[in-house]
Amino acid sequence: MKQVRPAMSDAGRARRRVGVAVAAAGAAIALGSLSFTATAQTSAGQSPGQSPGPYPERLIKIIVPYTPGGLVDTFTRTLADDLAARLKQPVVVENRSGANQAIGMDAAARAAPDGYTLLVTSQTGMILNPLTTKDLRTDPTRDLTPIATLFSTPFYLVVNSAVPVKSVQDLVALAKSKPGTLTYGSLGRGGTHHLAGELFKLRTGTDLLHVPYKGSAPAMNDLLGGQIDIMFEGGTSTLPYVQSGRLRALASTGETRTEIMPDLPALNEIVPGFSMTVWFGLAAPKGIPQAVADTLNAAVQAMLKRPSTHEKFMAVGIEMMPGSQADFAGLIQSDVPKWTRIVRDAGVGVE
Repeated sequence: MKQVRPAMSDAGRARRRVGVAVAAAGAAIALGSLSFTATAQTSAGQSPGQSPGPYPERLIKIIVPYTPGGLVDTFTRTLADDLAARLKQPVVVENRSGANQAIGMDAAARAAPDGYTLLVTSQTGMILNPLTTKDLRTDPTRDLTPIATLFSTPFYLVVNSAVPVKSVQDLVALAKSKPGTLTYGSLGRGGTHHLAGELFKLRTGTDLLHVPYKGSAPAMNDLLGGQIDIMFEGGTSTLPYVQSGRLRALASTGETRTEIMPDLPALNEIVPGFSMTVWFGLAAPKGIPQAVADTLNAAVQAMLKRPSTHEKFMAVGIEMMPGSQADFAGLIQSDVPKWTRIVRDAGVGVE
């Protein structure tokens, strides 16, 4: 007897279309990321080519694609001070926030490839934007060169202290009793903060309202003021307010509990399979001389391996990630399948 397949629902067809589009974008990124790895490995095996001159000879600018005051901005200003001392030239931070890192990435990609304009970026810029956004001006694999990994951190699931929940289970119960009412903030559509919220909704069967912001600081201001209820955010921005009682931490999103808050559950203890750690790295415009890239990588490694750096940022759950250019390129390549799957599962299509 011929089997009759049940008709697919509109939601099912939409999710299938999202999955196909995201898979195609992921395949393109994976292919492009091979050029990162090949370039880094080739460069590592070559003697440095002729340098255009002593480096550095003048001010270096690091673009941060977020607003001032958040996790990435705080870390980058520490990095800038350290690089200035090591390289004997001023190093300044320029905040170019908006469009989920795309504005800052465009500015960096179109700068001269001479080592005097750098960019702090993450999975959002290097992987997620191409998966979720059409018509980007900057293609990370075509226009940027990985220089060094910097740090990784889990998110903390936090709520305004006025939200009447004490645990993840309480939050899920409250959200299910008031579908579409509770709000969560992110740093823009398609970024890691947004995906954390959408994946949480999917895995818990809840309906939360997404409110995107241009940066961590304005989102945190609204969370503290009660304009939004929930946020997935790094420890630098959240833990001081947790300690003061203005926010309540419900879970962290790493594979295991954090060293700084061992009594706080990892979210995957309650929501099986939910694990999300974000990384950040330093990139430069494509075409940077290898000798300059080597100088920058060596200076970054020295800063990351310094005990005082570890002690300062361990207190907010940040883990240093020293590594070579090839390590950073390999990390991007290996992460493409993982984040492609997360984007597909969260139902965040290409727009």
